[in-house]
Amino acid sequence: MNDVSDWKIPKWPFLTANVALLAAAGAVIWRAAHPISPAEMYLAVGCVAFGALLGCLPFILEYRAVKKLVEVNAITTVAEQLQDLKKYSAQITLATDQWAQVQDTTKGNSEKTVVAAREIAERMANEIREFNEFQVKLNDTEKGALRLEVEKLRRSEGEWLQVVVRILDHIFALHNAAARSGQPELAENIGQFQNACRDAARRVGVTPFSAAPEEKFDAQKHRAHGVENPSAEAVVAETLAPGLTFQGRLIRPALVRLQEAVSSTPAPAPAAEAAPETPSEKPDAVASAELTLEPD
Repeated sequence: MNDVSDWKIPKWPFLTANVALLAAAGAVIWRAAHPISPAEMYLAVGCVAFGALLGCLPFILEYRAVKKLVEVNAITTVAEQLQDLKKYSAQITLATDQWAQVQDTTKGNSEKTVVAAREIAERMANEIREFNEFQVKLNDTEKGALRLEVEKLRRSEGEWLQVVVRILDHIFALHNAAARSGQPELAENIGQFQNACRDAARRVGVTPFSAAPEEKFDAQKHRAHGVENPSAEAVVAETLAPGLTFQGRLIRPALVRLQEAVSSTPAPAPAAEAAPETPSEKPDAVASAELTLEPD
């Protein structure tokens, strides 16, 4: 009875009833006069809802049964440990009885009694020490295994987060290229595709954001392209690469270009960066390469 297969519930009666109710709901809708009356609509919805409940019921009952099985196994484990403690207690009792027998046997021979008592005490101390060492080793092994699992999860999280960020950056670059191509339909379609990809990324906690044109520069969320120390009145002209947050934590600021009228203290750059950018340049791809992830 401790096997999971012994606690499984046959699902075919529930699934059969579910299919029958769905068929009944379909028959009601098919045979109903159009427009469908509220009573027929409620009947069909009720059949579908009750059928869905019957479809989920065996899985819920099986989950509860497995939960009970886990509790029973845990109780069995505790009982076995209690039996081990009873064995240690029996050994201690036996040692005590032996000590009493030694005292009764030796009577006036105190030296032999002290030696026997010392041996028994040392044996008991050795058993207790070995038991404690076993518990410590067991705890250390479990902690090491848990620490290894946590490190694996963190490493895996960092890898898939890097992949998601790279994909979002390339989609952003593709959308910018479509917007500059002069084809509104293509730009709109790729914009919808970018929004769908961002919605999917939000489900795992990755949220991209962009700075709107004419938005005031914020050093906490933005990073100026080609400007080392922007002024307090700097205004964003366009977004070159989106910023990213993971589970509410900023992991990369948005790379923006500032309006030339309000930018100040330009950073020294080579002659290649001073030339006007061409459509072949991809600053957002460069920004994605500078992403640094440090998941908690």
